[in-house]
Amino acid sequence: MKISTKGRYALRLMVDLAANDNGEYTSLKVISKRQGISNKYLEQIITILSKAGYVKSVRGSSGGYRLAKRPKDYTVGMIIRLTEGSLAPVACLEGEENDCDRSESCVTLSVWKKLYEAINNVVDNITLEDLVTEQKRLNGENYEI
Repeated sequence: MKISTKGRYALRLMVDLAANDNGEYTSLKVISKRQGISNKYLEQIITILSKAGYVKSVRGSSGGYRLAKRPKDYTVGMIIRLTEGSLAPVACLEGEENDCDRSESCVTLSVWKKLYEAINNVVDNITLEDLVTEQKRLNGENYEI
């Protein structure tokens, strides 16, 4: 499993919105400059986040984007799955049912299941709030959302 730039940048965009929330909407141009990500690429990503209801938008000169919910209501897993799809390390674990003909006798399936559980355990237990708090700590700031 490898997370693409789309997934990584979506997470950075969401952290940026959470960390810089002052009750106003933030333009993609401002986020692009802060994050060093092309505005064009952010437009593609924000469309995905907006359609999923993760962000709210307002058009116009004072428009922009902001989180639809509180930072503690978003997990890393939610954002990564939205942009990347399944985080399963092998195809046979992607669906609800394992359709593999060898699933009953596959000695490696338990390895893939454990890996998948570990991945989900990490990404589903870290929130945007956690990341913002860590970012502020790294910057030497005291911060609580």
